[in-house]
Amino acid sequence: MLCEARVWRSLLKRAPRSASNQTSTSSKPIFRNPHKASISCSYSTLPSNSGETPLSALHPLPEESEWKRVFSPPASPLILRERISIRNPKTARALAEGFTNWTKPFLKADEAMGRGRAAKGAPKILIEAFPGPGALTRALLTLPRDTFDRLLVLENHPAYLDYLKPLEQIDDRVKVIPYSGYSWDTYSMLEEQGWLDDVPKIPWDDGVHPSLHFISHVPLSVVGEQLMNQFLRCIPDKAWLFKYGRVPLNLITGEWVWKRSSAGPMESARCKLSVIADATAELSLTLPQERLLPYVEHFHPLVHTAGKPSKKPVGRKVGHPMVGVSILPHEDQAIGVAMLEKWDYCLRRLFVLKGQSLKVAIGSLAPGAQSLLKPLTDPSLPPEQRLDMNKQIRRLDIRDWALIIRAFNNWPFAPEDLLIHDTYNPGSRGGMHE
Repeated sequence: MLCEARVWRSLLKRAPRSASNQTSTSSKPIFRNPHKASISCSYSTLPSNSGETPLSALHPLPEESEWKRVFSPPASPLILRERISIRNPKTARALAEGFTNWTKPFLKADEAMGRGRAAKGAPKILIEAFPGPGALTRALLTLPRDTFDRLLVLENHPAYLDYLKPLEQIDDRVKVIPYSGYSWDTYSMLEEQGWLDDVPKIPWDDGVHPSLHFISHVPLSVVGEQLMNQFLRCIPDKAWLFKYGRVPLNLITGEWVWKRSSAGPMESARCKLSVIADATAELSLTLPQERLLPYVEHFHPLVHTAGKPSKKPVGRKVGHPMVGVSILPHEDQAIGVAMLEKWDYCLRRLFVLKGQSLKVAIGSLAPGAQSLLKPLTDPSLPPEQRLDMNKQIRRLDIRDWALIIRAFNNWPFAPEDLLIHDTYNPGSRGGMHE
């Protein structure tokens, strides 16, 4: 059987050939955009080296047996040891193809309807966060060159940067940004430095954004669910990358996060995250889950059974199954602009009593909230605007939740202080959580 390093060489031989021989020796921050002065030009016209060095000239990723020593030695921070990266090159290739192909039917339909014209001629930009040493990055570069025009790679771990930075000299579409994809500041800097100047703002009702796409590995720790939650919570108010339109996302995340975010009203895993996901976006698996099983054949770090047993929940342990997820924001949003805080409040209060009926639980919203039963059950209302008060909280669908939040919003005695201390604020500085 071919070792993974040899498989990488065979895959990379198919990569597009284009690069620059010029290696910067400037002491200025690596983040600086060298094309800022002429940022309006198409990325496909950026200068390339006439020698055209193929990707196969780049030293391959380490042998499988060396990954732990090189990338996550025992002394490395816990958050780094919890980061999952694709290790298998064939898996990386399959995900790269899946991530870049799944939006094509939507874009084709939009084009047939005359949508997305504002993006005509704009460069296709991929943003890849938490790439690790770059298995998926390399796989993306083996795709046909017209798949994208610019790949912005967000990574701040030195050991990973050693295997990512050389890609800039191999392919002129690559820019490695030495900052974490977990920080809001990073995305602000992308804008300030001009890397997103050519991204058009597409009206929300004008189709899927055709020229901006976000891809990321998601840590296996609690940070993973926080990230999924945060990405989805940015959609209703069109914050973060969604200021540009309905930007598609692809995430490599744990099965645990997938089940919690995709659970329907009849499933036991239904939770606050499920409702937010259901209200904001269409979630689907990019590849069949079995394609990424077993974990040990596809991902780093490997599972080590020596030492003290981990006390972490099963879903957050290394070795937990991983999935590739495609996320497309709904055109019609159930959560109105500036209404997220009220959804948060009602979801939190009611999910404390998720096994109870709405009739019993609704009083937990605030003193006197039982009065909300009337506008939710008024027989003079059309059937689609009335609720079954005997439904369990975990069984409520998005229509039900939208009616509850509407009634709460119209209630003159609703509490004014809706502060929930673990909510996320895309306007805050620092990380994606407070």
